Amino acid sequence: MPSPRDDALFVPSRTVEHARTFISWPCREELWGGLLAEAEAEYAAVVEAIARFEPVTVIAPPGTRPQLPSGTTHPVDVREIPIDDSWVRDNGPIFVVDGQGGVAAVQFAFNAWGGKFAPFDEDAQLPARLAKALAMRVYASPLVAEGGGLTFDGEGTVITTETVLLNPNRNPGMSRERAEELLGEYLGIERVIWLGGGLVEDRDTDGHSDNVVQFVRPGVVLTQMAPDRSNPNWDVLNDNRARLAAATDARGRKLEIVEMPVLPYAEVAGEKFVVPYTNYYPVNGGIIAPLLGQPDDEPGFALLRELFPEREVVGVPSNLLAYGGGGIGCITQQLPAGMAIAP
Repeated sequence: MPSPRDDALFVPSRTVEHARTFISWPCREELWGGLLAEAEAEYAAVVEAIARFEPVTVIAPPGTRPQLPSGTTHPVDVREIPIDDSWVRDNGPIFVVDGQGGVAAVQFAFNAWGGKFAPFDEDAQLPARLAKALAMRVYASPLVAEGGGLTFDGEGTVITTETVLLNPNRNPGMSRERAEELLGEYLGIERVIWLGGGLVEDRDTDGHSDNVVQFVRPGVVLTQMAPDRSNPNWDVLNDNRARLAAATDARGRKLEIVEMPVLPYAEVAGEKFVVPYTNYYPVNGGIIAPLLGQPDDEPGFALLRELFPEREVVGVPSNLLAYGGGGIGCITQQLPAGMAIAP
């Protein structure tokens, strides 16, 4: 079968124009420890915030009736597809484009972050099922990967972490070179920048890149830093910054590095959970970012406004998202604007 690269397809950045956003509705009750209703309220708030800027499709198990906002600026609809969990960034499709308005889907193998959360059979089939619903071509890759572990500039560069993609719980025995080949074949990637790891608190995913680095635009990266040496992420985040400083992208450019100096924590059910502002989500004309009601909100949001002066920065409460193991970027997946390439 031809690969996306054979068909001249490549992965765009998150900041391209979106046709819509997909959000999977929370459904694994045992994950939320009695806080499912509160989690649903936060998911609904994210839906409402995004629907100010673009259409939203909520993916929910058949028979589920999500309590969604009404009277939104853009339409919000529900598509019933069997799912096991609610992190569409990781188990949903990654969309690729041809630069001429065509869009197709890529399905990476999914094993629930190294087999940590069973069952995951339905989640593993979500990309193919969603592509079928969209009448869209889908390419199946043998690489076990999650979208949250891959950060793209849209011009052939990806940033990822060794602790995820090279982890034996994903791709046992796979070499760095083979992983790079598969990223090139299925996403049109020409340069892979390897970070040592993600946040130490991010144990469920083994350290996804989207919690620690985002492309503001090609050649410019926002990287998460630890506020001081007492933070357990001090060493890994400084090592990540050094790797970024030494790297060049697919166009041969040295990266311009912007530091996110604050790293807030939310407290839920007597436990603390890290909530990086770096895990924001770009929408058409906006940036949706975690809002915690803490002093760190002010400098965190000020930096995002400085980086995206042409976009409105909107905060959404994200305490329960952190409790569940993710953030706004983790529960969303963008569909680039364009027409579906037929199967």
